[in-house]
Amino acid sequence: MPALWVGLGNPGPEHARNRHNIGFMAIERIAARHGFAPWRARFRGLFAEGTIAARKVLALEPQTYMNASGESVRAAMAFYKLPLEHVVVFHDELDLAPGRVRVKKGGGNAGHNGLRSITQLCGGPEFWRVRLGIGHPGQKEKVVGHVLGNFHASDSVWLEPLLDRLAEAAPLLVEGRIEPFLNAVNMAAERPARAPSV
Repeated sequence: MPALWVGLGNPGPEHARNRHNIGFMAIERIAARHGFAPWRARFRGLFAEGTIAARKVLALEPQTYMNASGESVRAAMAFYKLPLEHVVVFHDELDLAPGRVRVKKGGGNAGHNGLRSITQLCGGPEFWRVRLGIGHPGQKEKVVGHVLGNFHASDSVWLEPLLDRLAEAAPLLVEGRIEPFLNAVNMAAERPARAPSV
């Protein structure tokens, strides 16, 4: 049975460099690194198929806008008859320092509308989450502007190497080797302790 890897973000060039779109960035780098078939419109999203570590992986970028991500994920799950535990969601995480990565199965949504939509429409919270740290701006009233704001040019110091490490370590994730995957993606990067103010 294939795995469904979902990158979360908002569609359109105006959102392409938003911190909220780091899930799109991650899944695109993984698909490119592993020679996935070209992206095409399907399941109310952009969809590509490939193989990682001898396992079929389905890559999906919902084009519904973040708040309705679950509609796209539900359609793909239904077509392939996939259970929730075969779904891996890559998303931005305010509560992790920029460049830090954590993986967990299930749990709450912490105010993330994409995760909330998937939980509500796809049968519950028991999917895998790859939490990609974007840092917290430090003040609650700055959160929306931070999340929907673009990465700064200076962020490329950690962002580009992170995306490359995610792609290179993807076979470990496919094989369920979570600790080696985290060791690989969290290694050797200079990361600011917190996000710069915006």
